[in-house]
Amino acid sequence: MLQCNATDYQERYSSEAFVFNDKAADTELIVVAFRGTEPFDAVQWCADFDFSWYEIPNVGKVHGGFMKELGLQKKLGEKLREVLRHKEKAKFLVTGHSLGGALAILFPSILALHGEDWLLSRLEGVYTFGQPRVGDLKFGEFVEQHLDKPKKRYFRYVYCNDIVPRVPYDDSALLFKHFGTCIYFNSLYKGKVVKEEPNKNYFSLWTVIPKYMNAGWEFIRSFLIGHVIGQDYKEGWFMRCLRLLALVAPGLTPHTPQDYVNCTRLGASPTSNKLE
Repeated sequence: MLQCNATDYQERYSSEAFVFNDKAADTELIVVAFRGTEPFDAVQWCADFDFSWYEIPNVGKVHGGFMKELGLQKKLGEKLREVLRHKEKAKFLVTGHSLGGALAILFPSILALHGEDWLLSRLEGVYTFGQPRVGDLKFGEFVEQHLDKPKKRYFRYVYCNDIVPRVPYDDSALLFKHFGTCIYFNSLYKGKVVKEEPNKNYFSLWTVIPKYMNAGWEFIRSFLIGHVIGQDYKEGWFMRCLRLLALVAPGLTPHTPQDYVNCTRLGASPTSNKLE
């Protein structure tokens, strides 16, 4: 497993990427996983809330904070290229949660920007979980042109009332847009392919009651899931306290990795590309 500094300009391990493969011999898949925001890392929090635009000519506008966290990715690209050259049959997959999800979609986008066609030809897919918006409409069109043709390779997972995929706002002021295939899971871990997650900017009067009802159900579920599904899914008191907190702020707790892990293990992902 390789650990890469994802922020060259800071010369420190602020955000991190991990590169590992499925087996030592005859490797078929290499995974590039970007780490999400660490709770007590002030630099990462500043990057998350840096909504300034970084404009790439003829490509579009990108979230400035995320671009700073990603850096130019020369080292990661070089290491990935070196590994793939020694693993002729292998392809690679990029993934991440939260900030890691934002970096996961930006990384192959920058590869496309730099004309790294050989690397992109080995890209199996990009899977993000609880990913915030990373760019404007023009940038989204650029990414879809390079990643979703001739086949879809970018899949964005969103769980229920998670607030993070609904920021920064998609409105006339901020102009951030989601793109790619959205796979949305409700609080029963039932997934469906949608064009955009429900309540896309989160703060809507029409969704207040459903959000709190879901938060209440998730709190009750935290006591039941271990008995009904199995001990592997049992939630401890810390997670239950977070569920209790969600009764006040219902969009925060659904962003934790717990529910996204449950989505992938319990939820049957849709196989159809038909949007609802």
